[in-house]
Amino acid sequence: MDAQQWFAMRDLKRSNAKCPAYKMLEALGVECFTPMVHRLVTVHGRREDRKVAFMPDLLFVKDTRERLDPIVEATPTLQYRFRLGAWRTPIVIRTPDMERFIRAVTSAEHPRYYRPEEVTPAMRNRHIRIIGGQLDGYIGTLVTTRGSKVKRLLVELPTLLFASVEVQPEYIQLINEP
Repeated sequence: MDAQQWFAMRDLKRSNAKCPAYKMLEALGVECFTPMVHRLVTVHGRREDRKVAFMPDLLFVKDTRERLDPIVEATPTLQYRFRLGAWRTPIVIRTPDMERFIRAVTSAEHPRYYRPEEVTPAMRNRHIRIIGGQLDGYIGTLVTTRGSKVKRLLVELPTLLFASVEVQPEYIQLINEP
């Protein structure tokens, strides 16, 4: 039997569905992660602050392919995301990368997510290492916003998603690139 892996998957249900794929998978006992953000949503004429998926069709699922295939076949709105140029090869994220990303995002109160096309070279020019705190040992890029005193660490899931999380300035060490 294969080892568990993190698969990138698509949920084709509408964004306001009562039971999105991540809730269905959690009910089946499958570990999954969906990047969530706070949004103001109008419900019955009232505005409410709700946690919603950053990208409604993106979720990450940790399990074996043998266990996931029957679930995907039985659920027409759930699909694997496939690698470009490789016929029907699902995108698999390395477990250390995924766990690092999840740990960084869950440690922050308000993470910001970016699609790969939204990350500019200017956002990735200062490399840092975090020393101390919840993110001790993380290496990444320092993202600074003009006019903001908040320092943010850019964490990446290659080719899929970026997140920036707030870090305290006393934990930041600049890394000199050769």
